[in-house]
Amino acid sequence: MNSHEESSIVIAKDLDANHTYIQKAFHFSEDVKKREFLFHNRKGICLFLETLIDDEKLDKLFLGNLHFDAGEIKAYIDASEIIEVQDLAKLPSEMHQGKVAVFLEGEQQAYVFDVRKEMERSIGEPENEKIVRGSHDGFVEGLQTNLYLIRKRVNNPNLVIKYHTLGTETKTKLAIVYLNHIAKPDIVKSVEDKIQSISSDMIFSPGYIEEYLEDDTFSPFPQMLNTERPDRVMANLLDGRIAIFSDGDPTALICPISFFSFYQSPDDYNSRFFVGSFYRILRMVSFLIAIFVPAIYIATISFHFEVIPADLVLPVKSSVERIPYPPIIEAILMELTIELIREAGIRLPSPIGQTIGIVGGLVIGDAVVQAGLVSNIMIIVVAITAIASFVVPSFELSSTLRVIRFPFMFAAASFGYFGITFCFTLLLIHLCKLESFGSPYFSPLAPLTWQDLKDSFFRAPLNKMNERPKSARPQNKYRQSVRKGRSRNGE
Repeated sequence: MNSHEESSIVIAKDLDANHTYIQKAFHFSEDVKKREFLFHNRKGICLFLETLIDDEKLDKLFLGNLHFDAGEIKAYIDASEIIEVQDLAKLPSEMHQGKVAVFLEGEQQAYVFDVRKEMERSIGEPENEKIVRGSHDGFVEGLQTNLYLIRKRVNNPNLVIKYHTLGTETKTKLAIVYLNHIAKPDIVKSVEDKIQSISSDMIFSPGYIEEYLEDDTFSPFPQMLNTERPDRVMANLLDGRIAIFSDGDPTALICPISFFSFYQSPDDYNSRFFVGSFYRILRMVSFLIAIFVPAIYIATISFHFEVIPADLVLPVKSSVERIPYPPIIEAILMELTIELIREAGIRLPSPIGQTIGIVGGLVIGDAVVQAGLVSNIMIIVVAITAIASFVVPSFELSSTLRVIRFPFMFAAASFGYFGITFCFTLLLIHLCKLESFGSPYFSPLAPLTWQDLKDSFFRAPLNKMNERPKSARPQNKYRQSVRKGRSRNGE
């Protein structure tokens, strides 16, 4: 923190003294600029950071209006918000936000208003969360633009936005968004208390905030949902959850959430309920495939060869008998190769990255089989596992699945099916014990909530989902009124 901001300093009547103070506060940085003007035969100056402000906006909102006769100087500033500041020590932090400070000779106050540059990318569909049917706009790096996208969808005066500033050096602006009549006040207070307790010199993105806020930092499972989709945030707000936005990042954090929240996609609700349910069930099956298939292959080849059907014994035997090392080494070699190809595809430019992913997979897969380093069946197992891990709509949970399958593989190589069962039991215990801001992470299975099962493994018709999920702990649990005495056709 700047030492000049620690105590209150009265603004001097001498313009040069104020200018010198601001220069010292910024350590004589060369982007601190001064614009002079005359007002009723009195000298005035505008101080600002040229790297943050828009010169045309400054001329339009203030300097270009000085030829009018409008009375006091405040009347010449055509800005929606004008702050009168008497403490000189507060001005550096205001200027850091893209504001200009106007001083007038003989006055011991400054007028501050916003003239920041708008250099945001246009609103487009998120690359990481594409959907087939529904809204195709996504968040951008500007906090106000993201809040606009939420306000536009939730036309409700109960929508509350609260600002916080984190990072003693970065001064990152955060926004907490929730519906006052639905979100539980205890959860809102818990989120605010945790945010205010963060003491760090830098906060760059929601990824930093997430680690400070989650209940169990050492859990491999994410306890807050990351999304770049306004419609997904809107749906969660209406369920009673809370969204956290950070200036400079297109990602929103949602809490509290459950394990099944990561498998819900906007496509599920934009399609017919049986179509959405089918794809939801398919994603759940992909979770089991991603963590179990490599482990089952290792356990079967190493310990339980007798469970293979008789017609497949010879093909499997001929495929694996040429491999010079145990199946666990074979599996780790291929899994790490897939992860290397994936990581290379992300870091390289898009056209090259796609080529690496396709050509690299085909060439390496065929070469290692021909060399007798990996069996044909192992290639199939790794391919199915990689595809299954990418089916999850959430990137964070997809990364978790790719990590936790390795303990299953080692357990299978050590104890066979018993090791897989033991490892899966530990996983279930961890999921049942885990919480997200006091809400059960594995709800509605632990604890068992029949009502919430309508939107977990499958999606029931919307007119049957009358209640909000209990895992969100909303104040108002009903989504829609249930009218008694009506026939099925509403007559």
